[in-house]
Amino acid sequence: MKKILPLLLLAAPALGQKTGPALPRPKLVLGIVVDQMRYDYLYRYWDKYPANGGFKRLLGEGFSYESCHYNYVPTYTGPGHASLYTGTTPATHGIVGNNWYERATGHGTYVTDDKTVQPVGGTLAAGQQSPEHLLTTTITDELRLATNFQSKVIGLSMKDRGSILPAGHAANAAYWYDGTNGAFITSTYYMPALPAWVQQFNAAGHASRYLDQAWTTLLPLGQYTESTPDDVPWESAFKGEAKPVFPHDLPALSAGPAAPVAATMQAAGEKPPKATSRNLDLIRSTPFGNSLTADFALEALRNEQLGERGVTDFLAVSFSCTDYVGHQFGTTAIETEDTYLRLDRDLARLLDAAEKQAGKGQVLVFLSADHAADQAAGFLQAHKLPGGGVGPAIVRDSVQRALVRRHGAGQWVVSYENQQIYLNRPLLAQKKLDLYAVQQEVAEVLRAQPHITQAMTATDLQRSAWTEGLGLYQQNGFYPERSGDVLAVLAPGWLEAYGYPVVKGTTHGASWAYDTHVPLLFWGWHVRHGESLENVRIVDVAPTIARFLHIQEPSGTTGTPLLEVLRP
Repeated sequence: MKKILPLLLLAAPALGQKTGPALPRPKLVLGIVVDQMRYDYLYRYWDKYPANGGFKRLLGEGFSYESCHYNYVPTYTGPGHASLYTGTTPATHGIVGNNWYERATGHGTYVTDDKTVQPVGGTLAAGQQSPEHLLTTTITDELRLATNFQSKVIGLSMKDRGSILPAGHAANAAYWYDGTNGAFITSTYYMPALPAWVQQFNAAGHASRYLDQAWTTLLPLGQYTESTPDDVPWESAFKGEAKPVFPHDLPALSAGPAAPVAATMQAAGEKPPKATSRNLDLIRSTPFGNSLTADFALEALRNEQLGERGVTDFLAVSFSCTDYVGHQFGTTAIETEDTYLRLDRDLARLLDAAEKQAGKGQVLVFLSADHAADQAAGFLQAHKLPGGGVGPAIVRDSVQRALVRRHGAGQWVVSYENQQIYLNRPLLAQKKLDLYAVQQEVAEVLRAQPHITQAMTATDLQRSAWTEGLGLYQQNGFYPERSGDVLAVLAPGWLEAYGYPVVKGTTHGASWAYDTHVPLLFWGWHVRHGESLENVRIVDVAPTIARFLHIQEPSGTTGTPLLEVLRP
């Protein structure tokens, strides 16, 4: 032992030294979600995208999956962001919609609602938000875990759910927009006060300055040959407009009052933005909300030194205004085309800034969407194509009336959310009615409704296992404690029209390809140029990023890594 011990002591320094190169990882991951982006928007506006813009750069230098789909219903913003970043479906991560009915409380809830936290920088209604309802980890959580919480993770979006769900549980920050004061805000889940750079950005009044200009087309109006005429009956005008046509007089349209928030912010020790009586929430329904998001993302990059700290950082950016514009004007409107042409410029400057800061080839980027969209019902009908609007209140009330006729007076239906009927289970128990039998009755009523092609009971869904088709999509979107008792399936082309019988703009939420088919692009660090026609699922994105980073996939992952983009 006397001879061996000195040898071990001599070897000790060498054993503590690195014997190989550092683990290869990009300096920055940039996750981009474009809200309500159909796959075909990549090519519908192709001739209008400049060669040095965002989309052609991603497609020309990166890797594209041309057949990427969501594999569940309902296809909404909350579930879409959650599924992309967790690598699994609502059946596992629990985000079954933007809203759902909670049987335990007897009330509805919002996807990121959390009354245990307080707003930071904004109003109570906008600020009491967190990822509390998300039941699994995200790829951003796993990066924090893999680096012993040295990586920075920041999520930002105009929508709270578009920021909070991608950022995950362990994020350094998530920021979203409060239209009452034109500020990016957060909650005490993340921090007690906004950083100085965020306060300075908010105080500069960027939203107000964007709304000081009219929304005119980026190109001459006659060049928007990919879109329908400017004045069509299925588009919604802004409040205060006679017609939904260019130019949109944003200074006049935003002249409405905004709620005071100065006292709330001052109580939190923060300097409020300059007081305004304008309706700053209007910017959500314009392409300038995307530009504001890009502006804020650039400030986050610079002030948080993302990608230049010696460890991999993650910036999750969701561009939400494409969704607001799509809902209002539809998928073939000049407003929609103009929004994407302007977004292309915002993407270009975000890519430039990220690569300049982290270094050329040191940024891993992926771009996708949280869902796509149906064509506007009026557009389909005007061209003799199948489709139209179904009134949710009519569907709900038809079930309620049928149950009253069969079982007597009572509030038998407590909610209709996400094309799902929630039954009053305590009332069923009181009347000694069998839950499954009543579910079957409701399914029969729904199947008899116009333009409802199928209805499944929750009991049947849980007793069976599907490997394809509508059953699989319903199964993947079903979480027993949050989903309804009977799930309806609207016929292809038919959408929920909340203003029924008036049907304006468009929406989403179905299992049909127009709602599930989204772009999926990878670009940058170790990504070769190419494309794949393989059918892939959105839940495959998170495990693919995990393989790129050599980290564990999220805790509930059911997707698999995409090998084609991972090959050198």
